Amino acid sequence: MPGGLTVVIDAANVVGAKADGWWKDRAGAAVRLHEALLVADVPGEEIVLVLEGGAKAGVKPGKDAHVRVVHAPKDGDSTILAEARKRVGKGRRVLAVTADRALGANLHGVGADVVGPTWLLDRLGP
Repeated sequence: MPGGLTVVIDAANVVGAKADGWWKDRAGAAVRLHEALLVADVPGEEIVLVLEGGAKAGVKPGKDAHVRVVHAPKDGDSTILAEARKRVGKGRRVLAVTADRALGANLHGVGADVVGPTWLLDRLGP
């Protein structure tokens, strides 16, 4: 769907934005974020949730409704950038969710818009 919106999420940044003990159970935090995204009112036809490290144990890669889970083979930043670049290259609008300034600059460089984790957390509810 050219021109459609894809939201690419830096899961580590979003989960890390709330001091709720996520660091004790990264896989569980990934599950909670994934489940919240399935029912949240987030704009866009596609949500890409990028998981890295221990968070990958929580949710299998693949598509579930409108949420696609991608496991970063190495660092999450490279995978987030690649996912954004791929979709911009197909004519899609990309909104990336991250607090990482360097990653945000790189995302802008490939044509993505960037918002911070609060933007997403506000849409996920309490």
